[in-house]
Amino acid sequence: MPQNIKDKQVFNKLKKKDKDAFILVYDAYANSIYRFIYFKVGSKEEAEDIASQVFLKTWDYIRNNNLKDYKTLKSLLYKVARNTVIDHYRKQSRKTESSLDAGIDDINNVNIVDPAQDIISEISTKADHEMLVLRMRDLKDEYREAIVLRYINELNIKEIAQVLDKSRGNVRVLIYRALKALKELAEDEERE
Repeated sequence: MPQNIKDKQVFNKLKKKDKDAFILVYDAYANSIYRFIYFKVGSKEEAEDIASQVFLKTWDYIRNNNLKDYKTLKSLLYKVARNTVIDHYRKQSRKTESSLDAGIDDINNVNIVDPAQDIISEISTKADHEMLVLRMRDLKDEYREAIVLRYINELNIKEIAQVLDKSRGNVRVLIYRALKALKELAEDEERE
């Protein structure tokens, strides 16, 4: 059964404040929301805390009958996650200076294991990954966010538009510009 049909069924149950439906949503999206947050904050502990806040806020949102404003669960969750990360940085900035790049070096500790790869391609993949992580740091925040949403969390253009409060056309342009900027940074790296 396609994911959209399941989402629609669960979405209708959520409108009735069904706790079991929310548990299904949590199980389906917890890892991808965590990953999205992790790429924004760079700290495992902070990402876990913020992810739990996201699901609590989403449940409160559902309980307060505000669910009718969103067309998909995924866009609602990512919008709440994005806003919660922004709130997190606002709170931190009141305490000390902070940056979205803080702790991004921890991303290098993420191991993606594919036993089918040989050692040469594994080294090449790791080097490419490290170069991309370093280049992502040099991108504008909105470019980095667009790339993470599209290529890491695999949201479609419509969902990204809902998360970022932009039109689909603006999202396409944003992703195009982000990829172009990332490519230019990578080419500059190769020339050096």
